[in-house]
Amino acid sequence: MALGAFWFSVMSLLVKLAGARLPSQQIVLARAVFTLALSWGMVRRAGVSAWGHDRARLVLRGTFGCVALSCFYYSLVHLPIAEATIIQYMNPVFTAVLAGLILRERMGRREIACVGVSLLGVALVTRPGFLFGGGGRLEPAYVGIALVGALCSAAAYTTIRTLRGEHSLVIVFYLPLVTVPVTVPLVGHLAKWPTPLEWLTLLGIGVTTQAAQVYLTRGLQREPAGRATAVGYLQIVFAALWGVVFFGEYPDGWSVLGALLIVGSTLVLMRGVRGEAVEVVPDE
Repeated sequence: MALGAFWFSVMSLLVKLAGARLPSQQIVLARAVFTLALSWGMVRRAGVSAWGHDRARLVLRGTFGCVALSCFYYSLVHLPIAEATIIQYMNPVFTAVLAGLILRERMGRREIACVGVSLLGVALVTRPGFLFGGGGRLEPAYVGIALVGALCSAAAYTTIRTLRGEHSLVIVFYLPLVTVPVTVPLVGHLAKWPTPLEWLTLLGIGVTTQAAQVYLTRGLQREPAGRATAVGYLQIVFAALWGVVFFGEYPDGWSVLGALLIVGSTLVLMRGVRGEAVEVVPDE
């Protein structure tokens, strides 16, 4: 799980580096093309139908995942890398809310309190001007996009919970299957031909994402879900480290406190789930 968190953080670093010149949607497209070919090969190797049974919900899952990925990459490019990662880690809280509203899963005082604490954490990280005075620490539009990404990740996870009879590889396959045709027209005239170094960076995004998912899966197979996913929060630590080393982005005390509130409320949520894993990583 620690290795998975490390590679996910390296992926985030590479996205931010590539986004210095390339549009974030072009990075999403490059990543989707890589994972589409990889997922297709894995589905074929497993000997299952790539198209699944409940195609409408599979497409819905892919659509939510596409929007989540686009928003997350956009926020990585335009926000400090640690803060973008922290906001994305709101998705387990949003998942609990959506599961309660849509799937009628129990949502008691514990869950409601966790939602409130997490929102307070986001407020401390972003410190909007209308609450703290001044112009606000982070651009509100970018924070809003990051929150939409976390919400769409939660919507994707909630949709996955309804796909009881689908093979996991098919569910994974539909994310790039939807993302590629959706992203192509969005890139359009904004696309820029990558330099050799940027080609390597784009390749690195695909490779590090795959490595992270492999280690994440192995960790979840070998450790109890609560303990394993808690280790995944090392991604925030790694992201903060990359921000300091590569971009001179130093999180202040309020950001650290906000991150602790979000992490703590999510861990409380996970302990309250009856033996089920709660996904806490970006829809990557």
